[in-house]
Amino acid sequence: MTRKIIRTDAAPAPVGPYNQAIAASGQMVFVAGQIPLDPQSGEIIGTGNVTAQTKQVMANLEAILAAAGAKFQDVVKTTVFLKDMNDFAAMNAVYAQHFDEANAPARACVQVSRLPKDVLVEIECIAAIAA
Repeated sequence: MTRKIIRTDAAPAPVGPYNQAIAASGQMVFVAGQIPLDPQSGEIIGTGNVTAQTKQVMANLEAILAAAGAKFQDVVKTTVFLKDMNDFAAMNAVYAQHFDEANAPARACVQVSRLPKDVLVEIECIAAIAA
């Protein structure tokens, strides 16, 4: 798998733990959007608490990536869905624990009117691993 960070001064610099673009080759792993469900109980973790919910979402992503033979460092793109963009800083603080700014994937973050089970955050990702 190859992974190259793309940066240019001709476009705005990232304002968080993500990069402008990633060029990648290898087997692509498309991870479905994860919400803060406990895998054992099926219950929502951290009702009303975006920090707790983001921690569970990242744990769920990590488990799925591991099952595919991938790690967070193999992720080339994420999409974050927030119920309230005012939760961005809290979500971003947890997210940054998994992706350092220098090597972070490309990312989009959007506010949506509603998420499954009325959670506060959902994150999906794409990883590239050796074929």
